[in-house]
Amino acid sequence: MPDVLVLYYSRGGSVAALARQIARGVESVPGMQARLRTVPPVAPVTQEAQPPVPEDGAPYVTRADLAECVGLALGSPTRFGNMAAPLKHFLDTTGADWASGTLVGKPAAVFTSTASMHGGQESTLLSMHLPLLHHGCLIVGLPFSESALGSTRTGGTPYGASHVAGPQDDHRLSDEEKALAQALGRRLADVARRLDAGAAP
Repeated sequence: MPDVLVLYYSRGGSVAALARQIARGVESVPGMQARLRTVPPVAPVTQEAQPPVPEDGAPYVTRADLAECVGLALGSPTRFGNMAAPLKHFLDTTGADWASGTLVGKPAAVFTSTASMHGGQESTLLSMHLPLLHHGCLIVGLPFSESALGSTRTGGTPYGASHVAGPQDDHRLSDEEKALAQALGRRLADVARRLDAGAAP
């Protein structure tokens, strides 16, 4: 069964919660399944290497995950209007995948969580599009035909799914945020399924 890779970094749990909703959307498409993966944290000073498998949550991503997926959803919390360093660090190590065209022609979508409504959601999502474009991905967003996009008072943008977590990271996903994350996963999986079927011999 074709996999859509849902790859994210989450520190407080909000991005992980969005990732699970996107995975639900992916798996609502017949014949598609989600593969949840994360990246290890990084630090400004050298620390002991992370264990090869996290103590809990999604496993760490591998190069095989990138090669085997038919689509990619990329998620990160916002850091000053940009993606968090752990996700950026991982992307910076994918030069060999870029050179070999591992992700060329695969659809990709992005998602984020911020502490406040105007904490840089849209700039973070747009910044995450850039490496995906360099990798040759086909960007999938959220059209305004998704009614929750026009009515949400929390997260949700045409550039990707989002969540307003609050200053203490204690706000649960709103109904609109869940609906839009699932819609993004569903749309990504549907596009991936159509492209994968078209590529089959």
